[in-house]
Amino acid sequence: MSRLHTISSNVVGDFSQLRQLHAQIIHHSLHHHNYWIATLITQCTRVRAPLAYGRLLFDSSRRPNVFVFTNMLKFYSQWGAHQDVISLFLQMQRHHCDGVNMDVKPDAFVYPILIKSAGKTAFPLHAHVLKLGHGCDRYVRNAIMDMYAKYGPIELAQRLFDEMPDRMAADWNSIVSGFWKWGNEAEARRLFDSMPEKNVISWTAMVSGYSKHGDMMNARKFFEEMPEKTVVSWNAMLSGYIQNGFVEEALQLFGDMMDTGLQPDETTWVTLISSCSARGDPQLAELLVGSLDQRQIHLNVFVKTALLDMYAKCGSIGTARRIFDEMGTYRNPVSWNAMISAYTKNGDLVSARELFSEMPERNVVSWNSMIAGYAQNGQSSIAIELFKEMITIGDSKPDEVTMVSVISACGHLGALELGKWVVNFVTQNKINLSISGCNSLISMYSRCGNMEDAKRIFQQMSERDVVSYNSLITGFAAHGHGTEVVKLFLKMKDEGIEPDRITFIGVLTACSHAGLSEQGLQIFYSIRSPEVDHYACMVDLLGRAGKLDKAKKFVDIMPMKPHAGVFGALLNASCIHKRIDLGEFAAHKLFELEPENSGNYVLLSNIYASMGRWGDVEKVRETMRTRGVKKATGWSWVEFGGKVHRFIVGDRSHERSREIYGLLEQVGKKMRAAGYVADKSCVLRDIEEEEKEEMVGTHSEKLAIGFGLLVFEIGATVRVVKNLRVCRDCHSAIKLISKLERREIVVRDNNRFHCFKDGECSCRDYW
Repeated sequence: MSRLHTISSNVVGDFSQLRQLHAQIIHHSLHHHNYWIATLITQCTRVRAPLAYGRLLFDSSRRPNVFVFTNMLKFYSQWGAHQDVISLFLQMQRHHCDGVNMDVKPDAFVYPILIKSAGKTAFPLHAHVLKLGHGCDRYVRNAIMDMYAKYGPIELAQRLFDEMPDRMAADWNSIVSGFWKWGNEAEARRLFDSMPEKNVISWTAMVSGYSKHGDMMNARKFFEEMPEKTVVSWNAMLSGYIQNGFVEEALQLFGDMMDTGLQPDETTWVTLISSCSARGDPQLAELLVGSLDQRQIHLNVFVKTALLDMYAKCGSIGTARRIFDEMGTYRNPVSWNAMISAYTKNGDLVSARELFSEMPERNVVSWNSMIAGYAQNGQSSIAIELFKEMITIGDSKPDEVTMVSVISACGHLGALELGKWVVNFVTQNKINLSISGCNSLISMYSRCGNMEDAKRIFQQMSERDVVSYNSLITGFAAHGHGTEVVKLFLKMKDEGIEPDRITFIGVLTACSHAGLSEQGLQIFYSIRSPEVDHYACMVDLLGRAGKLDKAKKFVDIMPMKPHAGVFGALLNASCIHKRIDLGEFAAHKLFELEPENSGNYVLLSNIYASMGRWGDVEKVRETMRTRGVKKATGWSWVEFGGKVHRFIVGDRSHERSREIYGLLEQVGKKMRAAGYVADKSCVLRDIEEEEKEEMVGTHSEKLAIGFGLLVFEIGATVRVVKNLRVCRDCHSAIKLISKLERREIVVRDNNRFHCFKDGECSCRDYW
């Protein structure tokens, strides 16, 4: 027995040794004794054992006492598992109140752990601990003051501090850090100067405070004046440099630290590795790893996780996976999430999903990584389905990060009803949305064609940033509301918000889509340093207005090399106005810049086809065959019944295809009676006229509209999203359908919104 005591207090240095001790305790049949369970959980905290292992130990107690509960609370707290701390504390109270175990009455030692874990929700605990008589305990008192210092109001923290009959160093540090947190440098400095005894932590708090406010000169001044420096002090200064972008200074400081003979701890290495991650510099990463090897540094789970993240951001996914695999049973949720995030950012969603499925313990970060991965890689439907799975399983509660990704996915799909369901979920679950969340809502409503709600969210925001304005400007631009955009642009400047490159792209695009040539030119010339994207907007603006020679001059006078967007705008304008000379010029430039983009070949073919030059059409098609370029498939989709229904040209795979084609035939008869004649110039082949008419009649957008007319209530708006540009024949046909069927039809193509009503389109045939 004495040997076990010796082993538990001296020998346990890592998780492997802890498991050996556990095995010996089991061998002596002591594994259900509270003393040994509490001891093992304490050792879990020392060696940072996996969460699941600590819980296994706790659950092995038949009647856990206060020491087992308290040690488990400390273990959860060390891992940052704050929700688990609160759940376990409630379980502890139930054991005491229900008489299950009278040895588990929470003592004063428990409350600092609980208050720290509860964070800003801990305010009611202040009254609770006073009622229990723990208000005089110096550690409880410090935890409460620290809570107010972190989450406010800082005045309450100040009052508690002033009322303290005796103050610990921790009290001084909490109040100084609190004033730094709330931006009161003068009060933080005054308190620091009035400290009766300044310890290392106090000096470090000043270094961290100045660093967080970007004042690295004063941070370094305090660092140099410190009478004694610990590894924590060096880490604070290193973190300050890295957080403020001074990576070279951080690496130089690390060299100074090594010269003092002080050994870096895991925080030092994680900080340095994170700096390499931020720079994405593989050579710097290798130098750092070499330094780790040279000093024979023991790499624990946190350092390895940081290394994994560093290699992933430097593009070495294979090395990142090797480190992950080597971690084996030491992997924690952070390690799993880092590897999943690495795969999603690299576009390897298959590997990410495999890891996600294998995870022994998921948290909200795991779900967020996968949902964001799908949303950001164009797989919005899967992102939404995964979100539904998340709330069904219920092992993690969605947060704002989750909702921003899901809202973004709804916007990408143009799924307005699904978007409204998500907004209701946010409201019902009381998920607070910051500026970022509100901006995503503006973007979602805009992309779903609901500018009224987009504008409503914008107007309700108590605070707006440049992204808020950009989201609404981009939305109005896509709808062709140029005047509205110009007003917003002026309002933005009046509010003192500086436009950025995205703002100007949105405003110029709006002027282009609305035919506001003069306003567009004035705004372009107001840009201090226009970028290539701004020139592309001007080429588009002039080209759409029919001023193709001026547009070509803009290309010629550009101070930088034109990119594909510039020539794409010129090619599109040439197609609209049938300028074969400029179309050929732009197309051949594009064939060099992006030889695999089928859209450029199709636009040139359209110009030739519209002029009946079928030989040239065939030459373009032959070029595509030779280069292995395949025409992008046009998709159109409609949201109905909580699902997205997709269609391609001539599609008969939908379960209601027979009804759709029957309805379109009836509508077609009405259209022809009203004088409609199909525009067969959209067909890029020299085939029989009847066959051409059949082909344009089964374009994906027409099938999607047919489905909408079939399933939506009479008078309801039909909303269609298309991944390519709507063709001229479909545009003319949808105008007539909106009049004949007395329906508003909203079509979002890859260029803009078209709102059809009473035989007219919001674009005024200018797109």
